[in-house]
Amino acid sequence: MRNATTVELTRDCEAVQIPSGTVTTLPAGASVDITQTLGGTYTIHAGGGLYRVAGKDADALGINPTEAGTPVAPQAGGDGPVDEKLVWEALRTCYDPEIPVNIVDLGLVYDLHIEPGSGGNSVVLVKMTLTAPGCGMGATIAGDAQQKILQLPGVEEAVVEIVWDPAWHQSMITEAGRKILGLE
Repeated sequence: MRNATTVELTRDCEAVQIPSGTVTTLPAGASVDITQTLGGTYTIHAGGGLYRVAGKDADALGINPTEAGTPVAPQAGGDGPVDEKLVWEALRTCYDPEIPVNIVDLGLVYDLHIEPGSGGNSVVLVKMTLTAPGCGMGATIAGDAQQKILQLPGVEEAVVEIVWDPAWHQSMITEAGRKILGLE
């Protein structure tokens, strides 16, 4: 683990075990290594396993999210149809907790469709996949994407569906993602 920061949890902290997706509570006083801080979430190593900690629990790690420069989904003014560009920007703030590339540049987002909703707002439909079918983090990553889309003005509903066809492979990673991973 390069560039890990070791901290002691200041309080009990909810975490999602990687890759199973099992929700657990890590106890106050536990020593953890923060290995990734991207998209407003934190990947930590604790007790021989990896866990994802949500931004709402950053204080348990001794981090103030606003001081840490935690990115938030882009905001715009007004209601009405959502700007597709803002949806893509919001998705670029979502990360697989094991890989330092956002889900768009990782090639996980297969389809984005915006439909008119009631009252002039938008329904956003996203189809995405995971790097491996057995990954238990799918619901967590999809839920993160859904919540970030719902923060956008003009969005009344967001549906993020996990699909397996076509199967993901490394050729789907964008040029930007390949550079981050050192594949270029």
